[in-house]
Amino acid sequence: MISFEEAYHIVINAAQKTAGEKVELGNSLGRVLATDVFSDMDMPPFNKSAVDGYACRRDDLAAELEVIETIPAGKSPEKQITPGKCSKVMTGGMVPEGADIVIMVEDVLETGSNKIRYVKDKTSGNICYTGEDIRKHDKVLERGTLIRPQEIAVLASVGVAEPLVYKQPVVGIISTGDELVEPQQTPAISQIRNSNAAQLVAQVKCCHAIPAYFGIARDTEASTREMIIKALEASDIVLLTGGVSMGDFDYVPKVLNEIGFEIKFKSIAVQPGRPTVFATREGKYLFGLPGNPVSSFVQFELLVKPLIYQMMGNDFRPMGFELPMGKTYSRKKAKRKSFLPVTIKNSKIWPLEYHGSAHIHSYIYADGIIAVEIGNTTLEEGELVHVRQI
Repeated sequence: MISFEEAYHIVINAAQKTAGEKVELGNSLGRVLATDVFSDMDMPPFNKSAVDGYACRRDDLAAELEVIETIPAGKSPEKQITPGKCSKVMTGGMVPEGADIVIMVEDVLETGSNKIRYVKDKTSGNICYTGEDIRKHDKVLERGTLIRPQEIAVLASVGVAEPLVYKQPVVGIISTGDELVEPQQTPAISQIRNSNAAQLVAQVKCCHAIPAYFGIARDTEASTREMIIKALEASDIVLLTGGVSMGDFDYVPKVLNEIGFEIKFKSIAVQPGRPTVFATREGKYLFGLPGNPVSSFVQFELLVKPLIYQMMGNDFRPMGFELPMGKTYSRKKAKRKSFLPVTIKNSKIWPLEYHGSAHIHSYIYADGIIAVEIGNTTLEEGELVHVRQI
């Protein structure tokens, strides 16, 4: 049994990046850039007005000014600003040559036909200058960046209509166990519905990878082997739930050895998720996750998700922060690192009622998870703890 930290580094260090592909900008949300992106122009590309107002010379603010033209956004000025002159300009419009300030329209009094006077004492310049945000050839996004809506805006602004991104890994999902039936079926006595597969499909989608569900492998060595081989042919990563502990019908480690996989670890000092298997073979990855739904959910978040993002070129870092415990938490055994669902109320952490690794319902109310380290039996009220959002 190895520590969680050891298991995490083994998984991350095994990751190989996928190839790159170009996608339409509108389909790039959640993908990861496979190359640096540079600006093809200055931004702003010209001196533009930050307000609706009048472009003039600062030296003329005390004088009555003649309005010589109106400049809407998207139109180039036709006239130059000279002493005693100004041009009306809309927000985003180009500031005409000769002007060094734009006075806001609400700070102006119309004194006659095409005549105005500034009525305030002072003003800011209200001009966005050429290249003050980005210069042509500046790097605007780095390879490995996860594309969010704000990155899409940047890509669009520099003319990248088809960004180069890493391909999405295909993640094959297999459940194991004669006790399982699919969600649309009514379980007989001693059977349960297969919730793990639907859960893992959803978790894979949240990572912007491609899930592929292969069904339920029965509790025979032949069925387990056949299902794993089928999934490997079509997937980059295979996830199995169940069949990885010490039961009489837990065939996964034996089958993996027989088909040429190197098992990197098969037991982690964590709770939930101790009997987690990780194996590799020629650029393929396989996780044997415990059958209990909380175990599979948590170990996906802790180990599978980072691998998926690493393959897509992103160094995944979950959102986290420190907050004080709202009450004291205690446990009897401390031989494993324990992960607990918590909620956040009044800027404090409150452990949820949690009955063990089959109690997935507790995670409906969870804002995150906290870790209780090996050897530690108590988290005191008021003690600062790290919360990992899920």
